[in-house]
Amino acid sequence: MLSLVRTQLSQLGRGPLSPGSRAGLGAAFALLAFVSALEYADGRAANYIALLVAAPFVAAALASWRVVLGVGVTAVVLGVGFALADGVGSLPSAVAVAGIALGAALAATTASIRQRQTERIAELSRLATVAQQAVLRPLGPQVGSLAVAARYISSTATAEIGGDLYEALDTPYGVRMIIGDVRGKGLEAVRLASIVLGSYRHVAYERADLRAVVADLDRAVARSVGDEDFVTAALVEERGGTLTIVNCGHPAPLLLRRGAVVALEPPAPAPPLGFMPAVRARVERLEPGDRLLLFTDGLGEARRDGEFFPTTGRAWRLLGHGTVADGLASLEAALVEWVYDRLDDDIALVLMEYTGTRSGGSVAVPSWEVGTAEG
Repeated sequence: MLSLVRTQLSQLGRGPLSPGSRAGLGAAFALLAFVSALEYADGRAANYIALLVAAPFVAAALASWRVVLGVGVTAVVLGVGFALADGVGSLPSAVAVAGIALGAALAATTASIRQRQTERIAELSRLATVAQQAVLRPLGPQVGSLAVAARYISSTATAEIGGDLYEALDTPYGVRMIIGDVRGKGLEAVRLASIVLGSYRHVAYERADLRAVVADLDRAVARSVGDEDFVTAALVEERGGTLTIVNCGHPAPLLLRRGAVVALEPPAPAPPLGFMPAVRARVERLEPGDRLLLFTDGLGEARRDGEFFPTTGRAWRLLGHGTVADGLASLEAALVEWVYDRLDDDIALVLMEYTGTRSGGSVAVPSWEVGTAEG
């Protein structure tokens, strides 16, 4: 019987079967074998042939329409064979065979519709992934005096798309980085993220003051969103060994220094982009080997059984050794294990390490008051 199915499939011009088609074909074959066994055991031809109609519908749940059609043809051939076992088919047997043929046609049509929808969804997912990859360019491994790595962790295995964003640029004012999170998901969130990053990639080279960069980004967001939409963001600048951070409603970056982990909270809270944030900068002196983790709120919200992932408690052990790319890989592995591979939100991560001042002189540092980092 299985060879008959394979013959039908080869006649339909199919190549190697997909895993779904193989599973559907196996289930349908098992059902055909079961019904055939009932017929032989009963000893009276055509007593159970109506059950053969179930085989193409079983295959339609997983297999391609060509496989379903092959199973349907096989079911019809078996039905005709059982109906003619006594030499002459009866009217009930003929009706049963006609029902099998009709069922096979319906099952193949259903499978064709499902297959087109699956292929459409897969194509949209691929397009969305390409769109996001065009927005989020690869970072590192070196940007100015910083070793930099970034990772995007999607909460959905089938659609790596969301509104988390990041960028790192070597500008005349030092290395400048941004990490942000657009309210919402999907293509609209990617559209807004692309607007923020497009504006940032321009103004980061034009504005000497990070607060002016924030003002420009705020105007870009305000022109592009509704009343309830916004973008949280943290902007970071490394200039001559001085780290400057302005925070617009975003989780505070974590400074890793000599085994200690310090959250670099802003001097005063500020609203997200889109709500005209008036920011105050936090400024820290960097030491060679210092690392800074930038992340979106998906990391802070990751939890299992009501317990949040202990980012601060594990940060040094996970991120303080090896390359920055190794550190992010360790953090992602620990995070996925913590949540049992079920994230509720996308997560963007950027890890930088200060490797020392640039050769050929230093860049002038800003004149803002320098804060103190513990540790």
